[in-house]
Amino acid sequence: MNLEPHGVNTLINNCVTNICSFGFWILIDEKEYFVPFSDYPVFKKANIEQITNFRQLSPNQLHWQSLDCDIELSALEFPHQFPLMYQP
Repeated sequence: MNLEPHGVNTLINNCVTNICSFGFWILIDEKEYFVPFSDYPVFKKANIEQITNFRQLSPNQLHWQSLDCDIELSALEFPHQFPLMYQP
């Protein structure tokens, strides 16, 4: 008997797990990242629906269409490697 799963897992577990006054946590492929409002001020005045409505465009890129905002996961994981700050 072959117990290997067939097909591709279509369950996507990417979601916002928590929002606080300092930022929000986002779960991508079983890893959690923190998005601080101080580094990404476009989210500070966004409502919950805008923050939670995002798509993963590639393995490393997230996109919020209603906010016209993109974030690379590597910038969240290694912020010291990305010294340029968002300017409105």
